Formats: sequence, structure tokens, C-alpha cells
Amino acid sequence: MKLTYAIVHDEDSQRLTSELNKAGFRVTKMNSTGGFLRAGNTTLMIVIEDEELREVLDIIRTYSSSRKAAISTNMSPTTMGGSYMPYPVEVTVGGATVFVTNVEYFERM
Repeated sequence: MKLTYAIVHDEDSQRLTSELNKAGFRVTKMNSTGGFLRAGNTTLMIVIEDEELREVLDIIRTYSSSRKAAISTNMSPTTMGGSYMPYPVEVTVGGATVFVTNVEYFERM
């Protein structure tokens, strides 16, 4: 058995969870926050048989899209003459970060 952790953008989580459920996979959903952009993420936990891994990864790839977004940063006061000034930067958000671990023991109660 495998435990798959999929960290996805909040905008993708509802559709991804729905598609995983349609395919017969049970999903545990946890709210999480990214460390870089400090934006909302969702961490999905899915316990699967070894032979189901490819199907789960394909569903995650299909329903976790990456996209460009503009975020505001603050330039330091020394570079702008003593005041903070918002500075938009384009970054890629979304997609998925996936971890797969072996499960030694699993029991559904």
C-alpha cells in the first residue's frame, strides 16, 4: 500500500477531490499554507494499493493546473528613499507537489 500526499492550490482542491472520489478513491483533506507565498493550499491524503498509483497521479496531473499570478512585494526603504512601495512580480502558482510513502499498516475503522 501507498500513502500519497498531494499538496495543491486551493482553487484546484474541490474539483480534484471530486474527480478522485468519482474514480473510487477516498481522500482526507487538510488545509495548509505554503511557506513561499503564504497562500492557501490543500493537502490531500490518499491511501491506495500499489497498482493504483499511476491512476491517482494521472488524475492529480489532470486537475492540478499551474498558472501565472501577480503578487505584490515591498521594496526596502533604503532603495526607495525611506518608504515602502508595492512592486508587482509575476510568479507561477498551482500545480501539485506529491509525496508517496509506503504504508506498513492501514486499518479503516
